[in-house]
Order: sequence, then structure tokens, then C-alpha cells
Amino acid sequence: MKILIINGPNLNMVGIREPQLYGSRTYENLVASIETWARELSLEVEIYQSNHEGEIVTKIQEAYQVFDGIVINAAAYTHTSVAILDALKAVAIPTVEVHLTDINSREPFRKVSYVSMAAERTICGKGFEGYHEALSYLVEKY
Repeated sequence: MKILIINGPNLNMVGIREPQLYGSRTYENLVASIETWARELSLEVEIYQSNHEGEIVTKIQEAYQVFDGIVINAAAYTHTSVAILDALKAVAIPTVEVHLTDINSREPFRKVSYVSMAAERTICGKGFEGYHEALSYLVEKY
């Protein structure tokens, strides 16, 4: 099974940005954790991060007929990007949305998620472990 992991804007700054919310572990620590979980679950993963909405849309489009699942943390684009929603709907690849923090307990604007309109499942507030849960979900479902 081949899974595309997409991380949106500012996730490359995890460990630096707002450590009271996101903790002190770095993006490199996140990537290493995902790679470990993928090996344990016998998954092939590609991990991608971009701060640019159009690049994320292009990456989703390129996943068509290549990947069996998508795990996406669209970060701030979660709340603003109809383009990412449309790309996810277009490729129709089973998708799990992940957020490090609980977006539902933060600022009111974060309660709106366009990504969740295309995702089979949304996992919030579990930190890095949310990615493990997302990968496990895709393995169990497919």
C-alpha cells in the first residue's frame, strides 16, 4: 500500500513555532516518526511539505492512480482552500485529515475545515500520534 503524506504551510516550523501549542519536537522528528510507523505497517510512504497552496493542489493531482491513500495536514489551508478540497474530490483517493492540535478548541475560524468535506476521517489534537492513527486507519480499511 502506497500512502502520500501532505503537510501544509508552517509545518516545517514545528518545534520552533508556538511550542506551547505544538511542542518542541521538530518537523524532522515528525518525518522520522512517520517513516518508522510506515515500516511497522509495511507501507510505502512519500512525505511532502509545502507552504504554497498551488503546489499542494498539484501534488494531490499527481497522486491520482499512483497512491492508495492520502494523509493530509493542510494546516492553515484547511480553513481557506476550496482548491485543495476540489483536488481531493477530483482524485477520489481515500483521505484522512490530521491536525496536531484540536482545531475545534482553538479560534472560531479554525472550526471550519474544507478538507474534512473530502476526508473519510479527521484526527485532531493527538500530536504526532495522529499520523500513526491515520496510517493505521488506512491499513485497516483497505
